[in-house]
Amino acid sequence: MSDSEGQKTLLLTGASRGIGHATVKRFSAAGWRVLTCSRQAFDPRCPWPGGEDNHIQVDLGDPNNTVEAIEIVKSKINGRLDALVNNAGISPKSDDGGRLNTLETDLRTWGKVFHVNFFASVVLARGLKDELSAAKGAVVNVTSIAGARVHPFAGAAYSTSKAALAALTREMAHDFGPLGVRVNAIAPGEVETSILSPGTEKIVETLPLRRLGQPSEVADVIYFLCSDQSSYVTGTEIEVNAGQHV
Repeated sequence: MSDSEGQKTLLLTGASRGIGHATVKRFSAAGWRVLTCSRQAFDPRCPWPGGEDNHIQVDLGDPNNTVEAIEIVKSKINGRLDALVNNAGISPKSDDGGRLNTLETDLRTWGKVFHVNFFASVVLARGLKDELSAAKGAVVNVTSIAGARVHPFAGAAYSTSKAALAALTREMAHDFGPLGVRVNAIAPGEVETSILSPGTEKIVETLPLRRLGQPSEVADVIYFLCSDQSSYVTGTEIEVNAGQHV
C-alpha cells in the first residue's frame, strides 16, 4: 500500500487500548495514516479507517518476531516514516494481583518485561532509521512516573525498564539527531485506563490537580512531540501527571 501524497505516517506500538487507542484517534483525526502494532489481531470494533490493512500483529517480547515485524513495516511505508511511538508496555503482577518487587520477580519475567518495554523501542527505531531520517521524523518513547520513584502498584521490572527507557531516549536523541530525527519521551502518571489498580483514588487525592488524567490528554502531548510545533525539541522527557512528580 503506498502512502497518499503528503499524508504523514505514524507507527504505534501498544495500540489496542488506553493511551495507545487514544493516540490512534488523535493522529487519525489530524489526517495521519496510522500503522498499529500489538500482540492481538486487529479488532474490527476499532473505529478508524484502514485499520486492518495497517495493523501488524507482533509479540515485542520475542526478539525474532520484533525483527521480522520491521520488514513488514518497511513493506507498508514506501521509504518514509514520520513518527514512531513506542507505547507498548507490560507490568506483570503476582498470582494474587500484587506488586512484584526485586525479591520476587523471576529472571524470565525481568527478561520479558525488558524486551517489550525497553529493547523493542531501540530495535524498531534502529531498524527504521532510514525511513525516519527520510521524513525528518520523530520518535516518542512512553515512559512512566514509576521510572523515577517507587510506585505502589508498578512492579520493579516495569519501573526499572521505564527508567532505562528514559535514559535510552537521551542516548537516542544524541545518536539520531545528526540524521534529522528527534527523540523524546513522555512520562504519564495516573491515567484513566482499564489497567488502573484498586487504590489509585488514594494517589489522586494527593495530586496538585486532584484528578485522573484522560488518555486523550496524553495523546495530545504525543502528537505535539511528533508535530512541527516541537521541531527544536529533542532529548527531553515531558511529565504528564497532574504534578505528581513535584
